[in-house]
Amino acid sequence: MNTILVTGSAGFIGSNYCRYLLKNYPDCIVVGLDALTYAGNLSTMQDLQLTGRFRFYPGRIQDDCVVAGIIQSEKVEAIVNFAAESHNDRSLMDASSFIQTDVTGVAVLLEATRKFQLKRMLHVSTDEVYGSVDDGRFTEQTPIAPNTPYSASKAGGDLQARAHHIAYGTPVVVTRCGNNFGPFQYPEKLLPFFISRLIDHKKVPLYGDGSQVRDWVYVEDHCGGIDHALRHGNPGEVYNIGSDAECTNLEITHMLLSLLNRPESLIRSIEDPRGGAHDRRYSIDASKLKAMGWSPAHAFSSALESTVRWYLENEWWWREITSKPDYLSFIKNYYGRYLQSDL
Repeated sequence: MNTILVTGSAGFIGSNYCRYLLKNYPDCIVVGLDALTYAGNLSTMQDLQLTGRFRFYPGRIQDDCVVAGIIQSEKVEAIVNFAAESHNDRSLMDASSFIQTDVTGVAVLLEATRKFQLKRMLHVSTDEVYGSVDDGRFTEQTPIAPNTPYSASKAGGDLQARAHHIAYGTPVVVTRCGNNFGPFQYPEKLLPFFISRLIDHKKVPLYGDGSQVRDWVYVEDHCGGIDHALRHGNPGEVYNIGSDAECTNLEITHMLLSLLNRPESLIRSIEDPRGGAHDRRYSIDASKLKAMGWSPAHAFSSALESTVRWYLENEWWWREITSKPDYLSFIKNYYGRYLQSDL
C-alpha cells in the first residue's frame, strides 16, 4: 500500500497520521482530503507540503465525485478515514452535519473502496460509541450504546462498515480509541483548551466535580495502532486502541497546573452543559490489538509534558485559531455565562 488516501488530513489525528506514514514509509505517497471546516486548517499541514510526498485536495467525503476522482487520478490503494464532525458539545447544538459526514460520508468511502477494488479501508471511530462503563473495560464485543448525537453518528458509520463488509466483502477495518492528546489538537478540546487558557493565566471551566474518567492516548501511539490495524487487521473486525492511562478530568487539570506553574484558583467549577449526556467513565481493553504486536511507545506523564511544551513553543499555530470569529463565538455561547469577562 504505497499510495494512501487520508481523509481529514487537515485535522488533529489525521495530520499526525500523515506525518507517521511519511516518517515510517519512505516510499509512501500520502494523499490528503479535507473539507477545511472550522477544525481543519491549512497551517496544520505546512510541514507535510514540504516533503514532496504529500498531495492535498479540498473536499468532502460525502461527495462521491470528489472521492472517485482522487482515487482514480492518484491511483489510491487504501483509505484511512479520519474525516468526522467530532465535538460532542457542538453536536448538542446541531447534529445535522454530524450525520452527513459521520454516516453518509463513511458510506461513500465504503462504496468507493468496493467499486475501485482498493486493498483496504480503515475507518477511525471512537470509544464513545460504547457509551459509559462504571466497572470493567470496553472490549470489541461491548454493545454499542451512544449517548450523544456525535457518538451516535460515529456508531452509524461503524455499522455502515460492518454491513458493507457482510454484504459485499468490502475489506474494511474499524478502530476505536480513547481521548487523544498531542500536537495540533484543535483548541476547543479539553487539553489544548485548558493549556492555551492557562498559558494566558485564564480560568478553566471544569464540568461538575471533574470526576469523569477518560482513557488517554498520545496521538503518535494512536497513529501506530491505526497503522498496525490497517496492515495486519482482519477485514470486518473492530480493534480497540488504548494505553491504560485512565485519569479524571480533575486529575488532568491538576497535572496541567503543575506543568505550567499555575494556581488552583484558576479552576472554575461549572455545571455540566451536557447534563445526563456526559458519560462518566471510558475504559479501553486493547488486548486484541496488543496480541497482534502493537503496544504504546510513550509513557503518559512524559507525553503530557511534551504536549504542554509543544503548545508553549507553537503559539503561532493555536493563537491564530483562537482569534477566529467561529472559535470565539462558540466559547462565548457555551462558556460565557460561567467565565463571564474571563473569556
